Amino acid sequence: MQKIRYALPGLLLILLLALCALYLAELPVFQHLGLSALTLAILGGMLLGNTLYPQLAQHSHVGVSFGKQQLLRLSIILYGFRLTLQDIAGVGASGLLIDLLVLSSTFALSIWLGTRLFGLERKSAILIGAGSSICGAAAVLATEPVVRGSPEKVAVAVATVVVFGTASMFLYPLFYSLALHWLGFNPHSFGVYTGSTIQEVAQVVAAAHAAAPGTEASAVITKMIRVMMLAPFLIGLSAWMARNEKSEGKTHITIPWFAVAFIAMTALHSLPRFPRQFDHTILTLDNLLLSMAMAALGLTTHVAAIKQAGFKPLLLAGILFLYLIIGGAIINIGITRVFA
Repeated sequence: MQKIRYALPGLLLILLLALCALYLAELPVFQHLGLSALTLAILGGMLLGNTLYPQLAQHSHVGVSFGKQQLLRLSIILYGFRLTLQDIAGVGASGLLIDLLVLSSTFALSIWLGTRLFGLERKSAILIGAGSSICGAAAVLATEPVVRGSPEKVAVAVATVVVFGTASMFLYPLFYSLALHWLGFNPHSFGVYTGSTIQEVAQVVAAAHAAAPGTEASAVITKMIRVMMLAPFLIGLSAWMARNEKSEGKTHITIPWFAVAFIAMTALHSLPRFPRQFDHTILTLDNLLLSMAMAALGLTTHVAAIKQAGFKPLLLAGILFLYLIIGGAIINIGITRVFA
């Protein structure tokens, strides 16, 4: 009871910020701008964190830390209820391969450019690469416990996803006619291209819906396949970091348990007898928990530290954005022709 009493003020604070973000995200003006509840939660947290929160931190830091850690892991587990194994089978081998190649090549490019060309710390390159290659802010948050990045690095990575993900929502519908006439896409394949290359789920839905009605279904399914790849990505990342961090005394692989639980929840959600009437409730709870985790992150992020990060993270994310558009199109066209 004493632990709950200490955590309660901080939990109530991030809950309030999350509820405000969820409400604002439903307003047409924010939907048009493509600002999801996660983005609004971290922005609200940063606004409060750099103004009033220092006076509240003494009584709130326990609950805020709980939100950044335990609530984050729980929200990633519940993320598994967003898709089923049947969804994966429905997109076919070509869709799976497209997602896998786009994800792996984008992440590898982020590590190489970030550390070799721009001289960024490896943790920053990993977080930016995860956000760009998998599922935006949710991927950045899920990767943070594995790389143990600072709140400022996480906030910078989330900011890059917001900037270029928002740009993609306006660019892809304009690109639709060109893709159909010059690149041989059809509405279905353009949906696969959209789902395999845009960062956030909400951004995929907005871009596909604006492009053409026939693209939305394939775009969402393809995007959710990328989301499911988050779990094996985290396990592989943990193994890679364990091998490359011997200097820090880490001699064994730490498997992120929440990534394994994510896969288990997806398998559970795939069972024929799973009660579908609970889907809406579970996803609503998951959105709330994710928003609370983002709010907690924003509260502990200092603007001065983000400014210190400089222009290089944004430039890296910009190059990855161009690669997703051009390289992603090449991968989509090549794999589609192989499976034709």
